[in-house]
Amino acid sequence: MASLSSNDSDGNDTDYYNELSFSLFDIPILVPVTVICILLFLLGVAGNLTMILIFKRHKAMQTTINMYLSSMALSDSLILLGLPSDLYRIWQYKPYIFGDFLCKFVVYLSETCTYCTILHVTTLSVERYFAICFPLKAKAAITKSRAKAVILLIWLCSSVTAVPVLFLFGVEHRNGSLPEDTNECKCMEEAARSGLLETMTWLSTLYFFLPVFCLVLLYGLICRKLWRAARKLEGHQAAMREKYHQQTVKMLAVVVLAFVVCWLPLHVGRILFAQGSMVLYEVPAAEA
Repeated sequence: MASLSSNDSDGNDTDYYNELSFSLFDIPILVPVTVICILLFLLGVAGNLTMILIFKRHKAMQTTINMYLSSMALSDSLILLGLPSDLYRIWQYKPYIFGDFLCKFVVYLSETCTYCTILHVTTLSVERYFAICFPLKAKAAITKSRAKAVILLIWLCSSVTAVPVLFLFGVEHRNGSLPEDTNECKCMEEAARSGLLETMTWLSTLYFFLPVFCLVLLYGLICRKLWRAARKLEGHQAAMREKYHQQTVKMLAVVVLAFVVCWLPLHVGRILFAQGSMVLYEVPAAEA
């Protein structure tokens, strides 16, 4: 770990301040990570906001699909807004100078938007399924007003299910005897011992595996529908439909693969973090 504190004439004072303020990584790691994060922040926020403005300005593009995409772009942008706080914490893990409210709020906002993005992807898959497999019913059922209601429900559900994070994270002191400037924004020991951390881990697991199951199931049904429709055609139409079917299958496979690749590392990381935290907090309890 690279200390950010300056040397002092007294060796004890130097060790003391090294203990109070430090970063998680060395400078050769911090610099490239920071550059990459800044680029991701600028490109991500600019790209998402541009897409939102384009969909809002052009009425012809205000379809139900684009409404979901705009809402998802807003969710992704809000996730990126927490990146500066993350950068600060890897440069100076402690002391955390922004207070308990910001510590909780940043984590809660990230959790809410993470759930929200996952639910948007799943909802889009459900809509595509109805649009392809039941086109006549979909025209009557899938309307802009209903899409707005579903989007509102998605945000509400995500906000509610992320509430336990407010009680799980907060500013704590590294040791009860240390001064105020040794505080850290981290998983709270009492909450982890109470089982709340384990509950959030199971909830995160549901948010990963249930959408994956829905994507595989719905896209499998879509492929079956397209394959059956292609069998009823003959000659040139059959060849064209078969080509279209292959392209669609590939696209759907890419969607499922992209979802797994993007969200699996986050899910695995959360499980490892939860297990490590629970083991860390269970040991002192067992000794006591």
